[in-house]
Amino acid sequence: MRELISFPCEGDMLTGTLDDAAGAAGLLIVSGGNEIRCGAHRGMALLAARLAADGIPVFRFDRRGIGDSEGANYGYAESGPDIAAAARAFRTVAPNVKRIVGFGNCDAATALALFHREAGIDLLVLANPWIGDEEDGLPPAEAIRAHYAGRARDPRQWLRLATGGINIGRAINGLRKAAKTAPQSGNPIAERMIVALGDTPHRFLLANRDNTAIRFARGWPYGGDKRERATDSHSFARAGDMDWLMDQIREALK
Repeated sequence: MRELISFPCEGDMLTGTLDDAAGAAGLLIVSGGNEIRCGAHRGMALLAARLAADGIPVFRFDRRGIGDSEGANYGYAESGPDIAAAARAFRTVAPNVKRIVGFGNCDAATALALFHREAGIDLLVLANPWIGDEEDGLPPAEAIRAHYAGRARDPRQWLRLATGGINIGRAINGLRKAAKTAPQSGNPIAERMIVALGDTPHRFLLANRDNTAIRFARGWPYGGDKRERATDSHSFARAGDMDWLMDQIREALK
């Protein structure tokens, strides 16, 4: 059963959606970027419906300034109160929930890592965490190498090169970056995340050809439970991705 919920957060009213079920372990979904609670391609709404059909209650919400929620949008870095308010609302409207697993993709994963303690979240599933963009505006070197390796095997790309269909300057800059093997310096977002995570159980889900996931894998020297899916879809929207994602979340909820 799906129910629309309104709840307060620092003077504003936020909007959430509960897909109700009888389970004692529930999933709190935090949306990344400026996405509304249904997620890219309605992926989070579909995920919630499938989990609820399996007996797992799921709560999704729009943070302040997004979608149906009031207030100003200050981005993921100021979303701690929103996540805590959503967790409180989840426990109120689904009193059977005794344990909350938090799930987020991209900067929502980063926000959960940073702010989960205030929300009382018990375990984290962090997909493609965002730890900043590349300073030069290009994809990570590993992604560039994979990209050009694939193009080199495609005769159509050689035709595009010959007919001027490829930006030569950008391609040269990308190849220069791909050739560099300099070690990475410490990442300040990653450093904040590892401190905030502490001893909270967590796992990382990585789309191994996604630029954000590649940058995270390179900039995260702290190990941990990393699960990879062979896909380039940041939102796990390719064939078979959602089934894999469902399996990973079900396992965490157990």
